Amino acid sequence: MSFYVVQFLTGLASAASLFLVASGLSIIFGVSRVVNFAHGSFFMLGAYIAYSLVGAFDGGILGFWGGIVGAALAVGLIGVVVEVLLLRRLYHSPELFQLVGTFGVVLVVQDVALSIWGPDDLLGPRAPGLDGAVDFLGHRLPEYDIALIILGPLVLVAIWLLLNRTRWGVLVRAATQDPEMAGALGINQKWLLTGVFFLGSVLAGLGGALQLPREPANLLMDFNIIAEVFVVVVIGGMGNIFGAFLAAVLISELQAFGILIFPEITLVLVFLVMAVVLVIRPWGLLGKAEIPHIAARAVGRPFRPVERRWAHLGLAVLAVLAVLPTFAGDYALQVASEVIIFALFAASLNFIMGVGGMISFGHAAYLGFGAYGAALLVRHLGFGMEAALIAAPVMSALGAAVFGWFCVRLSGVYLAMLTLAFAQIAWSIVFQWYDFTGGDNGILGIWPAPWASDSWIYYYVTLGLGLGGLWALRQCVFAPFGFTLRATRDSAARAEAIGIDVKRHQWQGFIVAGAAAGLAGGLYAFLKGSVFPTVMSIPISVDGLVMVLLGGVQTLMGPVVGAAVFTGLKIGLAGETNYWRIILGAVIIASVVAFPQGIVGFVKARTGRGEA
Repeated sequence: MSFYVVQFLTGLASAASLFLVASGLSIIFGVSRVVNFAHGSFFMLGAYIAYSLVGAFDGGILGFWGGIVGAALAVGLIGVVVEVLLLRRLYHSPELFQLVGTFGVVLVVQDVALSIWGPDDLLGPRAPGLDGAVDFLGHRLPEYDIALIILGPLVLVAIWLLLNRTRWGVLVRAATQDPEMAGALGINQKWLLTGVFFLGSVLAGLGGALQLPREPANLLMDFNIIAEVFVVVVIGGMGNIFGAFLAAVLISELQAFGILIFPEITLVLVFLVMAVVLVIRPWGLLGKAEIPHIAARAVGRPFRPVERRWAHLGLAVLAVLAVLPTFAGDYALQVASEVIIFALFAASLNFIMGVGGMISFGHAAYLGFGAYGAALLVRHLGFGMEAALIAAPVMSALGAAVFGWFCVRLSGVYLAMLTLAFAQIAWSIVFQWYDFTGGDNGILGIWPAPWASDSWIYYYVTLGLGLGGLWALRQCVFAPFGFTLRATRDSAARAEAIGIDVKRHQWQGFIVAGAAAGLAGGLYAFLKGSVFPTVMSIPISVDGLVMVLLGGVQTLMGPVVGAAVFTGLKIGLAGETNYWRIILGAVIIASVVAFPQGIVGFVKARTGRGEA
């Protein structure tokens, strides 16, 4: 029994660190409604800066804690810079633009950290005076963990007092509940939001700095923490600090005991709880049922048939693709095949976002269903490439049918978060189910059929099926189903009033998009000859969002162009420099701020109205 008590206390220590980061994100979202994907980067910077400051202060109690506090304040100032230069331009933008813009910040921060601190893990010193352990019920409990257990509730009380017993806190709550009235009363909301972002960034930096004695600073900290932080914020109720604390304790204890009781499904438990909470209580455990948010969807403009000039340009591109094997080498054909695959993946995402008005933060799940479906059929049932490619979109459509049935019952950011939860559940399963999926070792040896083993032949297979998938999606857009889906996008209430079953059509939209993404996943598996869990990870989902935004959300050809530009930049820059992320991140940020309509949208605005 004593072992379980100590395990519970260890979970509370982890909950304190997780709460610090999650509370910052919850405060930021509660006031600004910004889905800040870069919050994990602030956590990582807190650890790195603390490592440098503690070393510079030459140890000791004052040096250590001075370095911790200094790191938190430094991260707060970095957060202010990000808010002033980027997020002020995105407050009235859809969640998609906010997420993609802050993802660009993630890429920039990763390469900045790499250039300053290098690629190696940096283990910080133990906290002076808290570097021992105490006997507790016959077990050794680190003194530092005890300090964290005490610190968590203290920070919670301090945040509550700041928000409820100070004039600044009253202004923050006023701006949260009624921003229009707050502005009419003369409250400077611009600097109020900056202050909120400073506080949230300080908390994230403090969480990272305090983690240094328990975990070395490393370049994977941002992605490792952000998924858990989103889970905590959503379960607790977005914008609710007490909810974030409760959820942090719940998630940390699940992890502490799950690894003892259900070690095979530890990762699944966290996201399963998130999914269940969102389905039963979409606003979280302590959140409010009605939370106003700004511009949840980028909708409104109808799609039009392609103009003749764009048709001629498209035919010219197809002609080049058709003769590409005559003058391109194997590597170029592989890159071109990858571009075609991700063009189909991005187009499938745009089908539910641009046409259906439903933002998905976890669309990589359906790419992964197709890839793993094809690979597992080849590995365990001996299917050939042809049968596996036929089955891939079917299996993804089934997965989209299950996930979409729950997702379409929500809207806005809650729908997006539920798609993220389901995607992470799928990722967790393939990551931990070693006997069936190979776990993080993946599935190797998934090669094309002998007749398609030459790179130029498989390129033509990819080109044919990829273009077929794009054509099918386009036909759906201009079919009665597509018009009906757009009606549900633009005005669900009016659509229901004229007899349209909104949820059913949105659900069917999920299935169509999932099938197209599954076909892309099957092609990807045979192109790479292997499948790994990363194919359905959060970065792949965000890559898809970047492709759609880069090309243009409200265009049919935008995702195709965005996929070509993004994939080409990513592959080209990665081969030329180790710091390709900072360049790609800068391109993404510039696109979000200067060209929110995307490449195709910008060209259309300059040259005419016809659809491209």
